[in-house]
Order: sequence, then C-alpha cells, then structure tokens
Amino acid sequence: MLLLLLLFPLNVLAYSNYIIPGGDNIGIEVNNKGIIVIGFYKINDKYNTNDLKVGDVITKVNDTEVFTVDDMVANIEKSVSNNKVFFTINRDGKYKKYEFELIKQDGVYKTGLYVKDSISGIGTLTYIDPNTNIFGALGHEIIESNSLRSVEVKSGKIFESKVTSIDRSSAGNAGTKNAKFYSNNIYGTINKNISSGIYGIYKDKLPDKELMEVGEPNNLKLGKAYIYTVLEDETVEQFEINITNINTSANIKNISFEVTDPKLKEKTGGVVQGMSGSPIIQDNKIYGAITHVIVSNPTTGYGIFITTMLESGEN
Repeated sequence: MLLLLLLFPLNVLAYSNYIIPGGDNIGIEVNNKGIIVIGFYKINDKYNTNDLKVGDVITKVNDTEVFTVDDMVANIEKSVSNNKVFFTINRDGKYKKYEFELIKQDGVYKTGLYVKDSISGIGTLTYIDPNTNIFGALGHEIIESNSLRSVEVKSGKIFESKVTSIDRSSAGNAGTKNAKFYSNNIYGTINKNISSGIYGIYKDKLPDKELMEVGEPNNLKLGKAYIYTVLEDETVEQFEINITNINTSANIKNISFEVTDPKLKEKTGGVVQGMSGSPIIQDNKIYGAITHVIVSNPTTGYGIFITTMLESGEN
C-alpha cells in the first residue's frame, strides 16, 4: 500500500488574538551596551578627539570592559600610563582599539569627551500580551539625540510616570508631554530597542482592562478611528482621529491620520512627543500605534500596524 502524505504549511501566530490595550504614560530608562561619545569639549583651547567620532561606543578601557561612565572613569584612573590609555571602540558594528592621550589639568586627567551610558524619557505603552506578558511601546526605536545612534539595550525598564503639563505643538515645532517620574515603581524590563518599538516583559500585576481584538491591516478602513493616551496625571482617555491613508507596504509609517478631536487639538495642538505608542482603535479593535508627528502640520502624523509590533515583540 502506498501512503501519500501531504504537508500543508501552517500559519501559527505566536502572539495572542486578544491583547491588553495600552495608552498609559510610562517612564523609560535604557542602559546602553557601552558608553556613547556624544560630543567633545576644549581643553586648553583645543579639542582632544584622538580620531574618535560622535556616535562611537567605548566598550573597553585597556582591555577591561566598561558599561557605565563611572566604570570608564575608574578604569582610566587606575590604568593610565604616560598620560595614555587604550579604548576599544564599536563604530558601526566594527571594533577597533585606539590609543587615547589624556590631558592632565589641575591634577585631574581629562578626556575632552562628552559621553553618555543611558537614555531616559517618557512614552506611551501600546499593548501587553496577557498570555506571554510581552509588552510593546513607542512604535519606533530610541535614538540618542546627539549622535543619532540607536541605543543598544544592555538593560532597561519601564516605570510609573504622571503627566504634569503639556507644551503644545505648533507648525514647525513639536510639543511634548512633561511628566514626573516614579522610577522605583517598575512595570517591566526592556530587552529590545528596534525600529518598530521597545519591547520586554511586563513584571507588575496586569492592568484590569478588557481585552481587545487585534485588527488585521487589511481590515482597517479610512475614516473615523480613536487613540488612547494620557493628557493629565495617569488617566487614559479616548480621542477621535481621521485615518487618511493606509500603506501596507511601508515598514513603519503604515497609517496616516489627522487629529479631529477638539479637546485634543486644544490641549496639545495635535500630536506631541510622549504620545508615541498611543494605540489606534477602530471598530473596537486595536490596529496600530502612533509613531511620528508631521512637524510642519502637527495635527497630522503616522502610525505603525499593531501586527508588526506584535511580531517584533515575539521574535
């Protein structure tokens, strides 16, 4: 007897079809893998670059790994020889060792480097998958503003923050949410910072919210939709938007929209910084999240598909 076995590919979704919608304001802190060079200052009227560039990441001092600015300073002080140390630099994914000359001024060794080892700020939680506790936020990656370098996550956390005021957006100027941080009240840990957002594991008690169905991109329609976001304290509110274009072939800027809600326009002038990650809802399904404001007309912006974020969070 000949047994014919037919194999069919199965499309299995790792993420849940029903998720916890966000909209909550969150504090964000990400520690970089190494110390980012963000600029230079003059010593004795001269810059001391030693062939380093803005955006370089210092990973070692004299073959000792360093993770924080304090690590870097301590290792320089104990290993300097003839006013020199060796830095191992990560430049665009390639590692190289540089001899670096220090300048001693008033008995203190100075590098002439402005450096940073962590980034902090605010954003909006997009979703939590109740079955895996994976969360997604922002809808875009965190970039260090001086070097324009993507932050490579060594560790990170999201935590409680309360919106205290809002600087309104205007044509040519993106406004921002201002918030108070409660960094000891940790919601979750961050393990990924990529083009579609930040992701990690939600460690706190899951919010008591009704689950919402994940909307497939092909079912999203032009016209009325809503966003969830916080304008004051920790209160998540719903505001109306109008979806003007849907681009299924884009990586991130999938949804074009305009703010139509009078209260939101009055309070914020449209889209402001800190609103990134606010869920986009239509027909009681979550379809995406706000990612960008169009600065020339801040009542308009872009969003990413929620399915892209969910897939990114799982991978």
